[in-house]
Amino acid sequence: MNSQNSETQEEIKNISLQKRKATSYAIMIVIAIAFGGFLFGYDQGVIAGALPFIGQVFHLTPSMTGFVSGAVPLGAMMGCAFVGILADKFGRRPVLVVASILFMISGVMSGLTISVEMLIIARLIGGMAVGMASTIVPLLIAEFAPQKIRGAMVGGYQLAIVIGMFATYLINYAIASTHTQTWGEHTGWRIMLFMAMVPGVIFFILMFIVPESPRFLIKVGKGEKVPGILKKFYVGATNSEVADEVESIKVSIADESKGSYKQLFAKGVRVTLLIAVLMGIFQQLSGVNAINYYAPTIFKDAGLGTNAALFQSVFIALVKVIFVVVFMVLVDRLGRKRLLLIGSVGMGVVMGLLSWAFTHNPMTVAMDIFIIAMVAMFMVFFEIGMGAGTWVLISELFPTQIRARAASIASFALWAATYAVTQAFPIMVANLGAVATFAVFSIFGFGMFIFIKFAIRETNGKSLEEIQEEVESR
Repeated sequence: MNSQNSETQEEIKNISLQKRKATSYAIMIVIAIAFGGFLFGYDQGVIAGALPFIGQVFHLTPSMTGFVSGAVPLGAMMGCAFVGILADKFGRRPVLVVASILFMISGVMSGLTISVEMLIIARLIGGMAVGMASTIVPLLIAEFAPQKIRGAMVGGYQLAIVIGMFATYLINYAIASTHTQTWGEHTGWRIMLFMAMVPGVIFFILMFIVPESPRFLIKVGKGEKVPGILKKFYVGATNSEVADEVESIKVSIADESKGSYKQLFAKGVRVTLLIAVLMGIFQQLSGVNAINYYAPTIFKDAGLGTNAALFQSVFIALVKVIFVVVFMVLVDRLGRKRLLLIGSVGMGVVMGLLSWAFTHNPMTVAMDIFIIAMVAMFMVFFEIGMGAGTWVLISELFPTQIRARAASIASFALWAATYAVTQAFPIMVANLGAVATFAVFSIFGFGMFIFIKFAIRETNGKSLEEIQEEVESR
């Protein structure tokens, strides 16, 4: 980089606009965007409650149960595969509008399904919506957020996910506990799935109040719209501060060639891409979605009835909500890496304890309580570390021109791992038993700790342009 660009980059590091507080308008916009996570959370929650009924109605085998659950991550892989190109060409917001429409279609089809095949197709469509949203929502939030609170704002996406799960578990429990098993098998699970269209409609409406990403607008030559957007996002922003921010973004984009997949394998970027991909894979190898999708089944196997198992799932979802908030409070104070290390080693220990717990046969009341406590503790460590931390890092690590495409690849890897774990979990439990299954996840937890310790660099307190400069010099 020549001396002129070096001087300009030094100016970028001292932008006063980034030191200002976000306005209430900015918070409202971030909340609207983050609601895309609710789609993901609703799906995870609804299938966990509906599976016990669907399994009885369609006489699902363990492998077919895994495929019904795994249809969403499989669809998400398809959504991730092309969403980066679309977001770089047409913008972030149009992609999210399409995602909301696909989710509405999925909800209607799922509720009206007459066969396993129709249900799987509906969930594949919903998965495409979830994959598109999971790639673009954290990215768009990161492109809007002031650097001092960027981690917390991107963490809002994970908060929306767990709130979606909590709301859905409540609905599932209300339906299952107030009606008979027969009614649940005939009607209850259809209502659970059909209601997925509600968050889809809400997200569709919210997208019409969200502006396009300032960085994308500058990239496509529509920078005249950016100053007005930035002034709304920062308390007391002056014209000169806004002009400096716009110039800093222009400089970072000018240093990049036109976004292409070839650029993903440039010096520095390719290493960062590998790290982002492995972060996505490790997030799922923790076993989190095995527990998310099959929580009621796990509790039922531990000796609880169907309704009691659903109630315990509500409790676990509440724990997740609380500790995502804890993550949002801590991430911009303690940093991403420290929380990721704490979370990974904690998950490894808890999964080991769950493996030990399932050696007890028959289960006692005390051991039932212990298993519930360990699942709750697993969620604590997941949410303060890999849960939101993975999305934060993926959204921060790449240059503007290729950010959407890089996030697309990392999200694809995450969803591929989600599909593998979701598909494999019931088969592993059926053939290996719960003891060996949870022991495998425990090993992955400790492996995750080693990877984070030696591969991850701290991004806390740095602007996206500063992070980009570090990546390129890596």
